[in-house]
Amino acid sequence: MANRFVLNETSYHGAGAIAEIATEAKGRGFTKALVCSDPDLIKFGVTKKVTDILDEAGLAYEIYSNIKPNPTIENVQSGVEAFKAAGADYLIAIGGGSSMDTAKGIGIVIANPDFADIRSLEGAAPTKNKSIPIFAVPTTAGTAAEVTINYVITDAEKNRKMVCVDPKDIPVVAFVDPDMMSSMPKGLTAATGMDALTHAIEGYITAGAWELSDMFHLKAIEIISRSLRGAVDNTPEGREGMALGQYVAGMGFSNVGLGIVHSMAHPLGALYDTPHGVANAIILPTVMEYNAEATGEKYREIARAMGVEGVDDMSQEEYRKAAIDAVKQLSADVGIPADLKDIVKPEDIPFLAQSAYDDACRPGNPKETSVEDITKLYESLI
Repeated sequence: MANRFVLNETSYHGAGAIAEIATEAKGRGFTKALVCSDPDLIKFGVTKKVTDILDEAGLAYEIYSNIKPNPTIENVQSGVEAFKAAGADYLIAIGGGSSMDTAKGIGIVIANPDFADIRSLEGAAPTKNKSIPIFAVPTTAGTAAEVTINYVITDAEKNRKMVCVDPKDIPVVAFVDPDMMSSMPKGLTAATGMDALTHAIEGYITAGAWELSDMFHLKAIEIISRSLRGAVDNTPEGREGMALGQYVAGMGFSNVGLGIVHSMAHPLGALYDTPHGVANAIILPTVMEYNAEATGEKYREIARAMGVEGVDDMSQEEYRKAAIDAVKQLSADVGIPADLKDIVKPEDIPFLAQSAYDDACRPGNPKETSVEDITKLYESLI
């Protein structure tokens, strides 16, 4: 069986990368953008950094901001109508995963009207046409939605998140500019950064991992581990490192899948609106302990990439513990809670466990699991 790898057509990296938006739009002959950005980014002037470039270049656009932190079916549906009403021919997504996931849903439905029922996009939907072109401008260093073939939409009626996987949704151009991330508060920087680390670690140990994806994931673990503390303190080096590290992680996991950390995090976002990165960060060490027996020598390389010294002299038990402890320490250093006590209600665990088991990320877990196993994992965290 051949391994498939899908990446952006083009990406720009580094301070000032957003200046290339005008170049790319003009070079591709686009005439009008629907700019997807959440209300807070508009309020605090982050979106304006991009629209100023469009204004200076004489490029037409309209702004769409009906986007929630965990975007819903309704957000996508109203975005589709906004795109049509605007007479747009491309999308610019400015924000974190919420804006980019919303834009992906809009772009896919516009190009594939047979999938206007958003629920029909869950899983690997058999769409025929590439998305309407998307320019992706991340303002958080975590989701890597600008380079992935995945997007997540919340079904508010059923209190569940739908993971959609479609290589036709990948943005045509990504503009990964650390200057766009400098206004993130500490808590959001920490949460999105731990989301990126989870992508890298889960992608490295997932059942679908292979040599090419391993290369990306190990480098991402290294970059994130040395950069996240600085990013939380808003140092230029930390911001630049995280902008790159999360993107590199995305290049890997988008192509090989994830595991039950994400499966368990998704229902928390759907039911309690828990920030995705916080949920991942809390769950990650516990699931790493659970998965350890199915990972061979990979935890040694995780520990090494996270800066643990002397791993070659450690026993298997020692380097596995060292990798887990390094994750716990990084999470604690950036202020992530240690458990789910303030989030999960015990009576909700049966629903959460079944939702996690049914999640599209679960089959990628390196260890076979069950609803009962996942139930025990949730219980251990409250």
